[in-house]
Amino acid sequence: MLLSPAFADTRKRLLEFCDLAVKGLSRMAMSGMRFPHTMRSIGNRNGSGTKAEGDNLRYTINVAQGLLWTPISTQRRILGGKTAAELALSCISRAARSDDTGAIALAAWAAAETAGVYAKGLLDLLENALRPGASVETVSCAWTLTAALAARHLGDTRELEKLATDRLLASQSDSGLFPHVTPTSAAGWGRSHVGCFADQVYSIQALARLGYVDRDDRAMRASEACAARIVALQGPAGQWWWHYDTRDGSVVEGYPVYSVHQHAMAPMALLDLQEAGGADHRDALAKGLKWIDERPETKEAMVSVEDGVIWRKVGRSEPPKLVRTISAATTAIKTGWHLPGLDVTMPPGKVDRECRPYEFGWMLYAWRSRGVVQQLRANT
Repeated sequence: MLLSPAFADTRKRLLEFCDLAVKGLSRMAMSGMRFPHTMRSIGNRNGSGTKAEGDNLRYTINVAQGLLWTPISTQRRILGGKTAAELALSCISRAARSDDTGAIALAAWAAAETAGVYAKGLLDLLENALRPGASVETVSCAWTLTAALAARHLGDTRELEKLATDRLLASQSDSGLFPHVTPTSAAGWGRSHVGCFADQVYSIQALARLGYVDRDDRAMRASEACAARIVALQGPAGQWWWHYDTRDGSVVEGYPVYSVHQHAMAPMALLDLQEAGGADHRDALAKGLKWIDERPETKEAMVSVEDGVIWRKVGRSEPPKLVRTISAATTAIKTGWHLPGLDVTMPPGKVDRECRPYEFGWMLYAWRSRGVVQQLRANT
């Protein structure tokens, strides 16, 4: 964990979180090397238990990526005698049958990085998905670049790297932020200016890795600019906000605040950036982690050791996605225009009592994986 003695309290809490992640994943594991879409609370209090719902390929891949950084004995205990590499390999055929570009990219990334396998069929699918003129979500594009970088020492990924890099760099706004879809016109009038937190962090990560591996100053500057912007916009209690206006680099709508952004996704991206030689944002990461235990929105605990979870998010008391929809529309009409009174009529404070496997997979990857970026250059 890249935390100096100055972050002693944060480091101690992180060790507890990572232990909880391992215990939580043990409860989430299903037969057939699969993981659910979510674990949902049965009751309204901690310790009332959870139940598994659905089956999610993306999240299963994320678990493989995180468990790789745990002892083999831990991997086998959670995965019924199998390893993280075997879990990653089991996802290749599932991804090949999927029309989810994001899942295909994650599977190709995990195959290369976790198991040392060049998943040519998946990489070919990605090259087709990113063909000129196609609409691609920014997250999927960023994962594709990361997958191509992870696999480049195993086979030829030059064309795929170029397609993904060109898309990402062309889509970045002058504010440093990335949109939700490339090209932005594919998102429609009301959403073309909006990018979510995930769009930012996965782009930061991919471009930081590219910048380091190829000594690509343009990619590194792009990663640095986006990171600097989201850090500047971080909430007073460490909140990593959800929706941004790419045109002026402001917040469209802050809520929900997702626990995975606080404990995993922001750390994963910003620590990769630091490892690549970029800025040190550990103060912001420590502030974000503190939100898990101390937040102004609610006194309800986000961590349930009894249930083996960290609850998913704190949102508003509102009909589903209402404020986000309103704010996207008003800011589309006029930059920075927000309807007054929304925080009063629909205040934040509602805890979503579910926890998804990828949240713990990314947490383990963020804090236990180190040297991945340097290894990419060593492999080149």
